Amino acid sequence: MTDSLEKLKSVVESYLATHLGKDVDQETLAQSMEYSTLAGGKRLRPTLTLATVELLGGELSDDVIRASCALELLHTYSLIHDDLPAMDNDDLRRGEPTNHRKFGAGMATLAGDGLLTLAFQWVTGNGLPADVKADLALELAKAAGPAGMVAGQARDIEGEGQKLSLDALRYLHRQKTGALLHYALLAGGIITKQPAEVKDLLTQFGDAYGLAFQIYDDLMDVLSTAEEMGKKVGKDAGEEKNTYPGLLGVEGAKAELHQALDAAKTSQSQLAEITGQSFDAFDDFLAYFKL
Repeated sequence: MTDSLEKLKSVVESYLATHLGKDVDQETLAQSMEYSTLAGGKRLRPTLTLATVELLGGELSDDVIRASCALELLHTYSLIHDDLPAMDNDDLRRGEPTNHRKFGAGMATLAGDGLLTLAFQWVTGNGLPADVKADLALELAKAAGPAGMVAGQARDIEGEGQKLSLDALRYLHRQKTGALLHYALLAGGIITKQPAEVKDLLTQFGDAYGLAFQIYDDLMDVLSTAEEMGKKVGKDAGEEKNTYPGLLGVEGAKAELHQALDAAKTSQSQLAEITGQSFDAFDDFLAYFKL
């Protein structure tokens, strides 16, 4: 990461470490929630929101940071639940035992539930204008809920053992992975009260970035090692999950990745043209993909 992204990541890390425990009333639950939330990670989603706010001339006030960090709480809930025995049954996350391995499946489930609901507390319990908070809460619910991330996870479960078409695979991941990245960009537009045209371009960038993120993750499951990824690799093929390398082969998946990145760069250029602002900072996020 560049210095500017590292600074935004540090803002997120600091806010989470300082404020998460204040809103939890039970000691073991707090430990479980903090265990996964403070375990590191790229913090791409909240930093995308914060970077977008900055690029569009907004101030990174405490209220903006709180609303943005709500997305990391929600993302962490999804990881905890995704790792559970009834879902992917993973033993490692970021090189450490998964939450249910550390605290048991029941407490891990509750930690996820706590983070999900706390996310909406943070996105609405701040000093931002009422219309901004309402829009953020509505869009976050849509992105995370049964027409977004949860639906994508359901499609993923039902798709095991079946061979999906490329369009069906794209749609699955537009929900499962892309929905929260779509929201991350949209949230920056909502906070800075952008016109519809700008918000549309922001979400186009988010959608393309989300697709690239999932393709890259699928490729790393094939090409990387457990040490590099901090989790077991090669599981997707063994569980007959639908992935881009599984459907298109490694080279086909790489081509799909480059196509998604080209789409993101097109939206980035259009944003700069329409707003008169430089969106070069998005290059730092696109540099995540190294093949």
